[in-house]
Amino acid sequence: MAYELPALPYAYDALAPHIDEETMRIHHDKHHAAYVTGLNGALDKLAAARESGDLAAVQQLSRLVAFHGGGHTNHTVFWGIMGPNGGGEPSGGLAGQIDKDFGGFDAFKAHFTAASVAVEGSGWGVLAWHPQLEALTVQTMMNQQNLTVLGSQPILMLDVWEHAYYLQYQNRRPDYVKAWWNVINWAAVAKRLADAQS
Repeated sequence: MAYELPALPYAYDALAPHIDEETMRIHHDKHHAAYVTGLNGALDKLAAARESGDLAAVQQLSRLVAFHGGGHTNHTVFWGIMGPNGGGEPSGGLAGQIDKDFGGFDAFKAHFTAASVAVEGSGWGVLAWHPQLEALTVQTMMNQQNLTVLGSQPILMLDVWEHAYYLQYQNRRPDYVKAWWNVINWAAVAKRLADAQS
C-alpha cells in the first residue's frame, strides 16, 4: 500500500506570525511530499528486487527507505505537535516527567533549545521517551534518521533543516527555535507520551 501525504491539521497560516504561511506551504506540500514519493519509490524498487532475486542494490535502497521513511514520519509528528493556540508549558503527567528527568521545565527548555540550535547541518531536535531507560531524553538527529538512540519513541520534534525556517528567519536558527516554542500543542505532546508509556 502506498503512503500518502497527510493533510495539515490546521490552516497554512495558523502558526503565523511564528511560522509564516509560505514556509508552511512549501514545507508541507513540497518537502514532505517529496519524502512520501521517495519512500514509495524505494519500497517499490525493493519489492521488485526481491521478486527478481537481484538484490545488488539492497544497501542503497534500504538507505533510501530509512531516509525517506524518516522524513515522512518525522514531519507527520512535527505537524501534529504544533497548533495555533500553542505555547506555554505542559501540565499533568508530561510536566511531572519533565521535572523528574530534567529538573524542571526551564532546564528542559534550555537543554532542548541548545541541542536544536547546535544541530550540525540539517536535522532535528527530539524529545523522546525511551521505554528501557524509563525516561525522557533530548536527542539530536542528523538528516532524517541518524544519531538517534534505538528504541526511542519521539514525542516532540523540531525540524531544523533550513527549509523549515529560511524564508522567514534566513540563517537565524536561534530566532526560529525561540519562536517555535509559541506553537507547541502540549496536549498533543502529552498524548504521545501517554501512548508511548502504555
